[in-house]
Amino acid sequence: MKSEHITYHHTLMCYRSILLIVLLTFGLASCKKLITVDAPSTSISSENVYTNDGTATAVLTDIYANLSAQNSSLYLGTGLPGLSLLASLSADELTLYNLNNNALLSYYINDLTSFTIPNLWEAAYPVIFVTNAAIEGLSNTDALTPAVRRQLMGEARFMRAFCFFYLVNLYGDIPLPLSTNYQINAGLPRAEKTKAYDQIILDLLEARQLLRDEYVAADALSPTNERVRPTSWAAAALLARAYLYRGDYLNAEKQASDVINHGSLYSLPNLDAAFLKNSTEAIWQLQPVGIQKDRNTGEGKLFVLPDTGPDNRNYPVYLSDHLVDSFEAGDQRRVQWIDSVMANGNTYHYASKYKIGWEDVPTAEYVVVLRLGEQYLIRAEARAHSGNLTGAVADLNSIRHRAGLPNTPAITAPDLLKAILQERKAELFTEWGHRWLDLKRSQMVNAVMDIVAPQKGGAWRNTAQLYPIPQTELQKDLNLTQNAGY
Repeated sequence: MKSEHITYHHTLMCYRSILLIVLLTFGLASCKKLITVDAPSTSISSENVYTNDGTATAVLTDIYANLSAQNSSLYLGTGLPGLSLLASLSADELTLYNLNNNALLSYYINDLTSFTIPNLWEAAYPVIFVTNAAIEGLSNTDALTPAVRRQLMGEARFMRAFCFFYLVNLYGDIPLPLSTNYQINAGLPRAEKTKAYDQIILDLLEARQLLRDEYVAADALSPTNERVRPTSWAAAALLARAYLYRGDYLNAEKQASDVINHGSLYSLPNLDAAFLKNSTEAIWQLQPVGIQKDRNTGEGKLFVLPDTGPDNRNYPVYLSDHLVDSFEAGDQRRVQWIDSVMANGNTYHYASKYKIGWEDVPTAEYVVVLRLGEQYLIRAEARAHSGNLTGAVADLNSIRHRAGLPNTPAITAPDLLKAILQERKAELFTEWGHRWLDLKRSQMVNAVMDIVAPQKGGAWRNTAQLYPIPQTELQKDLNLTQNAGY
């Protein structure tokens, strides 16, 4: 989709043309699995998008379809799904095979510049703009089925919060555009991180009220077993994470508990079932889409190495020794979620959470964006900070027992928090940048990266924990300032 390459401020000026492109392309092959409504017989403008359920629903569906399409090109680091590659390279999880791969090398040795491409800033803000347009359009229509209108409004608020969450954690203070008004948005300065979290939490609280509890199909109305549209539980899961990151531990525990206790939908399956399509662990997934009849995940295509090992093109990374060697003896995640190949006299370990790579086989795996395992770890951490060590240990052990490990020996609060961070490393590796964000929020990034960065051929700078704002954005908005160190 063209808008994924359009920067934030250019997007603001091109609202009508972008929305037209979005809606005229939603019937293409890349979206057919997600969209069942027919394409409109006449051209669509921003004025009549929200006059019927089908075209209104297509706006939000197109966001998910494009995230899925970006995931299929994950080895390029494109779009928000590129977090699983780029942020993992920035942390201590992956080794880059070809150090002449300049685009990935900048992330790997923590030496980004304001000209680095790809970047996640330019992936997130076009999505925010579309959600703002959707919120405005949905607020000014009475033509839709009320239940559809509520669901779509909730999805728009959820997706805006999702984008703001990653932007604030990758870049620090960020602009917070909340409308499509160019006069307002064109010169927005960076809002403080606390204000960003205020908006994220506000959006997610509203989304919790608007979104359905059950999963709905492409028409945003009919019940389905497919977990590819956000529900109120997805909003609760992201809200639990936002509260945890902000240090609001009581609310983090409450939101995580709401999800964990909803046993009719969610449970911890065996490790080999956690990443299958419609897994009981999945809170929100992306359904792979594309012109091929059968498609599985970009993570599988990127991470699952062939017998020939990594290469300079399709398989640019493998797991770092730092990660592989950190698993406890007997941890079944080391067995189930990590595999290896021997090539050219070397052993290369790779992430095998997703088992299917380039094979043309029926779709069996969906991209997991939010899952129950994280919610147990969120609640464990929140409880540990709040003094409920017994409850924290119980949650931690739920994750450890599934991995075939005994009860945690941690007994004091500091030991328990350290154990939770290690458990997050073992549980969430190569998923959506969790490890990179955990290192920063735990204030362990300097201690870890001082050791790891030289091993990767770089030199760690404290300022590298925030990514640089793209130079093109700084040139368009004189009220934007660059992060320190760039």
